[in-house]
Amino acid sequence: MAFDNNIVLVGNVTRDPELRFTQSGAAVCGFGIAWNQRSNQGEDKAHFFDVSCWRDLAENVAESVTKGMRVVIYGRLDYRNWEGQNGEKRSAVQIVADEVSPSIRWATAQISRNERGEGGAPRSDQSNTSNTGSDFGAGYEIPDEEPF
Repeated sequence: MAFDNNIVLVGNVTRDPELRFTQSGAAVCGFGIAWNQRSNQGEDKAHFFDVSCWRDLAENVAESVTKGMRVVIYGRLDYRNWEGQNGEKRSAVQIVADEVSPSIRWATAQISRNERGEGGAPRSDQSNTSNTGSDFGAGYEIPDEEPF
């Protein structure tokens, strides 16, 4: 299914990710992101968004992302509305992330790949070793499978 509301945001994480699990066992992680918009007059206006991610991405974000980090988020907009406790109608727009990665514009990052077994579960029989023959530098692993 294609979505026409894809979005890319670059900003700073405003609160540590909170990992929870649904009753069916699916991991869901929520955190905040902010970015500043500078006007022609040099004034900054902060924009704040809630971000949610699911399953393996949720677990990886909870383990890797912390408050203050600069991240790049690729996802889609989600609009929710509900009725508050006092009967007033409420609404919110949030980002449902498909990808979250560190921004390396002003920092460095070391990435390690999670080995997965059948059904997406981590493999306990494999150690996470790097392929040092990579042309991309130390810490970058070359996947075992074909890219396409």
